[in-house]
Formats: sequence, structure tokens, C-alpha cells
Amino acid sequence: MGRILGIDLGTTNSLAAVWQNGESMLIPNSFGEYLTPSVVSFGEDDTVYVGKTAKERLVTHPECSVSVFKRFMGTDKKYKIRGKKYRPEELSAFVLRKLREDAQRYLGEEIEEAVVSVPAYFNDKARKATKNAGELAGLKVDRIINEPSAAALACRKCGNEQDETFLVFDFGGGTLDVSLVDCFDNIIEITAVSGDNHLGGSDFDEAVAREFCREHHLDFDELSPQRQGILLESASRAKCGLSEKKDVIMSVSDGEFKGQMEMNNKKLIKISMPLFQRISAPVKRVMNDGKKDMLGISKVILVGGSCKMPSLQQYLCHTLGEYSLAVMNPDYMVALGVGTYAGIKERREDIKDLLLTDICPFSLGTGIFNAGNAKRALMSTIIERNSVLPCSHRAHFQTASDYQKHVVIDVYQGEEYYADNNIHLGEIEVNVPPAPKGKETVTVDYTYDINGILIVDVEVDSTGEKKRQVITTGTDTMSSDEIKKRVAQLEKMGLCPADQEEYRMLFAWGERLYAQAFGPLKNAVGERLDFFQRLLYAEQNPYKVKKWKREIENFLKNAENYLDDKEIEWNPEDIDSWYEEDEEDDEELREEDRLWHDGHLTH
Repeated sequence: MGRILGIDLGTTNSLAAVWQNGESMLIPNSFGEYLTPSVVSFGEDDTVYVGKTAKERLVTHPECSVSVFKRFMGTDKKYKIRGKKYRPEELSAFVLRKLREDAQRYLGEEIEEAVVSVPAYFNDKARKATKNAGELAGLKVDRIINEPSAAALACRKCGNEQDETFLVFDFGGGTLDVSLVDCFDNIIEITAVSGDNHLGGSDFDEAVAREFCREHHLDFDELSPQRQGILLESASRAKCGLSEKKDVIMSVSDGEFKGQMEMNNKKLIKISMPLFQRISAPVKRVMNDGKKDMLGISKVILVGGSCKMPSLQQYLCHTLGEYSLAVMNPDYMVALGVGTYAGIKERREDIKDLLLTDICPFSLGTGIFNAGNAKRALMSTIIERNSVLPCSHRAHFQTASDYQKHVVIDVYQGEEYYADNNIHLGEIEVNVPPAPKGKETVTVDYTYDINGILIVDVEVDSTGEKKRQVITTGTDTMSSDEIKKRVAQLEKMGLCPADQEEYRMLFAWGERLYAQAFGPLKNAVGERLDFFQRLLYAEQNPYKVKKWKREIENFLKNAENYLDDKEIEWNPEDIDSWYEEDEEDDEELREEDRLWHDGHLTH
């Protein structure tokens, strides 16, 4: 068996890992970094930028750059860019392709298969779309693994391997997953999951940006995409700064407009209260669902970059009470776990006996006749949520009207009372002999496997007629022929060559700062970009390029700090005299009195 790549396909950042020398090993990208931003940008020459360069272009080229598309996997959403339309899975395919190319370059071997992580609360359509993204990237993706399950696997390998039960709180840039995990012997068993696929750190960024607009009498929704991008980038930096300091200044410079806003964690909590309240819902649901299996939670493990927020940690302490919080490489835990699972799938001798069980995150059922309102069928659950996978359950149904000739088994996924409020996955129609209502019956079997594939078997009891449907997709997803055709089209769109990526990123960074600055600083940024462009493409002297690349990097860092720093007077002419120096951090955050009472911030 060839090498299998483990991929954490994140909303904000993505990572890759492999099992090597008895451990899960992260793969660095072409910048030597493990985190590759999940951002895609399209150049005029059909060059596709993925990662760090594309992230910089979000501000300067918002019309042809996309992020946070993972939230819409499995939906019919399309992004129109440079006259072409792209599905979320097609954009994800570019990220997967980039990770694959970086891994092949680092390992020195071809990679054709991958294990990809998804939020535990991804539905069937989103999981199928993720597999399609792998195929579009030239990867065989047989196995999808839930992100909290991967994190639990990594925690188990990093821990003392004693029997224990813990809660995994996985909060990334765009999604939230909460899982209850029971570990004993060589088994890691997921016993309950819940989550929110549209809640993450990016929502806190937006809350901060909107508060900035409120204080400066701006309407966020009326701003141009470029100005919104600048605000969100500044908001993200301010939010991240609160992980290390008690107080930060959100500073925005956009052409002739410049403004500042003081921020601290108490203020962040106040303006983000609806988000904190949404966070508590899946936590409480998992605790309730898992009560029958709980012998006592030993700790709560925080995973995902957004878990670094002190305000979030404090809120969890309030919500969960006595349980201790453990922060273990939040940015990397899912990727390390997926890399570990890749080793298991490769049947490596040093890990093959470790067993990971998973569960069905949503209930699966069918619609049945509603005597109270014939127009709205009721949901009849066949496989309950949190059932251990793989599983198979059977149900019996009878005809609802006299002498009906057909029975339709609609397949739904969800927890809602009315069937049509759940996600419709497919249907099977069978013929039945005409008879008085209730006299004809059908037997329905649902079989759901570890990869999220649902097999529905229907048998008419009186005639023995059988029908089967394998449900791996929903409406408006890509057929095999569409995927093959799209693969050929996307392969013609080359990723930015690795040996040019650092230079392209430098230009994108400079272009963003140029858009934010004005006056002498704007001119200074522009002059350096012009100079470096001539040096790179006209003189083509690699030694000079290497030397001036460092100089311009330092200049751009100083310019970034200059635009953010309230301490520095507005005197752009002095920018060349700045040098990056380590500043003393604010004193460590003191453990404040509990700020929360009944889920609300106290004053």
C-alpha cells in the first residue's frame, strides 16, 4: 500500500500529516509553515493562488478571492469568479491539491490517497462533497473522519493512555464540534456529538468589525468588499491580540480613513454575547445525550485555533463548572489525529491495533402519514443520532389509505418533528397490491457505514418485491461524469509554482498595505514593490533578490506595525528607521473574578 496523506481540511486553515517513524508528522508547506490558509484566489492568467498569498489577495482582489467556502460544502451555492462558476468542493479541491503537492515535494514520493477530516456535524451531502473535492484534486478519499474523533485519537496518542472519558471542544475558524469520548484499552469510542457548522472564530471577527463600524458611524453592510476585508483583517488581529494582552487597540487605516477602537476581553464578550449563547447549546446537548454512558469526565480538551480566546475559555469554565480545561496544540490536534488514522489505514505495525469507533451525528428516518395534517408527514426515526457505526436498523410500515398502489419511502436526516423540516436524502417507491389501509406492509432496513454511506432496502412483505438504494449524495451534487470533466478543466489551471510563491506572497502583502496606506507611506510601499518587481523580472540576479527580499519583508512588517500601533505618531517619513524589536508584553492576564452569571456577563 502506498503512502496515505492525512488532511485536516479546515475553514480557516488546512494542514497535512503522515504516519512516519512511529508518530504522526506534520507536513510543512512551501513557506516552511504547517498552517495553509484555506483561501483561493484566481489570477488573470489562470494561475490559482492557494494559502498565504491568496489570503493577502482577499483584501486587494476581493472580486476573485474566496474564503470560508467550507461552510457551504454540499449546498447548491456557487461562486462566480472571472466569468466562471465554482462550487465549494471545487474550491476545496484547490486547497487539497496544494497540500498534496507540498507533501509530495517534502516526502519525495507520489501520493494518491488521503484521509480527510470533516466536522462531526457535516450532513450526508457535505461529506459526499468533501469526497468529490478529493477526487477533483486527484486523490482517492475512501475514508472521512470526524474532526473531534481525529482530535481524540491524537490526544490518546499524546496522553498517558489510561482509561478515561473526556469532552473534545473543537472550535475553529468556521465550525464548532463537541464530542464525548470514552477511551479504554486500545479503543477510542465516540459516544455523543453535536455542533454548529456556521459558528467559528470568523463570526467573532465580524462582531468586532461591526462594533468598530458602530463606534465610527459606519454601516458595515454598505462598505465595499475591499474595505470590509480590511476591517475583518484588523478585527482578527485585535481578537488574537487579546490572547496575550489585557488591552489592545484595533487600528484601521484605509486610504484617507483611519480609526481606532480600544478592545479588551470584557468588551469582546459583550459584543459577542449571542455567539457565546450559541456555543452553549451543543455543549449542553452532548452532555445530555451522553449522560447514560458517562462514568465521569476527566477533562475538557480544547481544539482549534479559536479556543485560544481567554473569554471563550472563561465561558466554558462557567458552562461546564468543575471540569478542568486542557489546551493541547489546538491548531494541530486534528491534523495529527488524521495523520495517525492514515497510519492505521496503512496497517502500520506500530499502530494498527488501535481502534476508533464513530457514531452517526444525525438521526435517519422516513416520513409517515400525519393524521392531524395530511399535508405534512411526520419524521419516523429508524437510526437514532449517536448510534455507533456501522449500524443497521429495521422498521415496519403499513399502508395509510385504502387500495393504494404505491408506497414511497422518503429518506430524511435530522431531528425535526415534521419530516420536511429535515434534510431529504432520497426516496424509494415500491408497488403494493391494492388492499384496505393497514393490510399491506413493507419492511425497511437502513444500513449506515463508517464513511457516511447509507443503504436503504425496502421489501413488500406480501409479494417479496425488493428495492435498494445506496445514498451517497443529494440534489445538485456532482455525478461521476461531471467530476471527470471538471478534473480535466481544473488541471489546466495551474497552481502558483512553489519556487515563486514566496515572491507572489510578498507582492500580495505589499498590495494590501498599499491599499490601506495613504500619503508618503503609500508611496514608500509602492516604490519598494516597483523596485523588487524590476529586480525579480528584469535583472534576475538571485543573490540580489534574496538580499532585497529580506529588506522588503522587514519594511512591510514595520509598515504593518505602523498602521496598527497607536503609540507611533503619524509620521510616515520615519518608516525606514524602524526595526522589528521584541516589545515587552503586557503583564500576564490575571485570573479575574468570574464574569459570568446565568450565561450573561456581570458588570
